[in-house]
Amino acid sequence: MHGPFRIVAYAIASADGMIADETGSMPKSLNLQADQDFFEKALDHAAVVAHGRLSQEDQPNSPKRRRLVLTRKIAGLAPHPDNANARLWNPAGASLEEACASVGCFSGAVAVLGGPHVYSLFLKIGYDDFYLSSAPKVKLPGGVPVFAECRPGRTPGEVLASTGHEPGPTQWLDDEVTLVEWRPRALKVPRFLSA
Repeated sequence: MHGPFRIVAYAIASADGMIADETGSMPKSLNLQADQDFFEKALDHAAVVAHGRLSQEDQPNSPKRRRLVLTRKIAGLAPHPDNANARLWNPAGASLEEACASVGCFSGAVAVLGGPHVYSLFLKIGYDDFYLSSAPKVKLPGGVPVFAECRPGRTPGEVLASTGHEPGPTQWLDDEVTLVEWRPRALKVPRFLSA
């Protein structure tokens, strides 16, 4: 835990570890219903969501969620121009606690939704859980990897393992998508693996 917050990430990657295609967009081939059902249910329990400007979720409850949109274009914190429940956040100028407080959140789960630099930033802060879904039938050559650290050919699992995380058992959500919960080595009991 990071103070009063649990840091929990959600990502779906292709078989080659990509979260987006070569244009930076998430293709329909990664928008799989079983993963979307798991993802939506999980986000309904999050206190706040954090993501980059291209990452987001498009669900019925999305407009109601408190959110932090990470950016380098501001000094610290600023109102989001299009969403009263959101703040623009530059982690170089404001702490996670300050950012969460700016949207009225003082404890609970911070759901990290990506992209690569956001996942990598929170990797340094420390994840309590990283739910990594995989679409083993999908490949996205030249795409955008889960972590910025994946560029030299490292898989998302190798990056998580290198920072002290261990995978739980692989769960098949359906015949198109798997889910693995990665947790810090000291926390070996799975907390929430059911869809």
